[in-house]
Amino acid sequence: MNYYVYYKVDAGDASALRSKVEELFGKVKSTFNIQGKWMRRRDDPATYMEVYEGVKDEAGFEALLEREGAKLGVQRKLERFIPAETPA
Repeated sequence: MNYYVYYKVDAGDASALRSKVEELFGKVKSTFNIQGKWMRRRDDPATYMEVYEGVKDEAGFEALLEREGAKLGVQRKLERFIPAETPA
């Protein structure tokens, strides 16, 4: 399962948010051995996304994301994707 979490960030808040996102990535890495990626939309510098690929423990991962993501102080939208070849 792959997770994509996106949100809007005011330009002045991005650098402070980055350190919080790095802390979140550290917890994800130590708990699930998954390295998150932080991305910014090319045509909208206020839209950011966290990417987590290859999640096996969905319930545990989602609990951590909800708990730790709330500390970021931004409203986040979570999307889940699976390979297109996976039967519906």
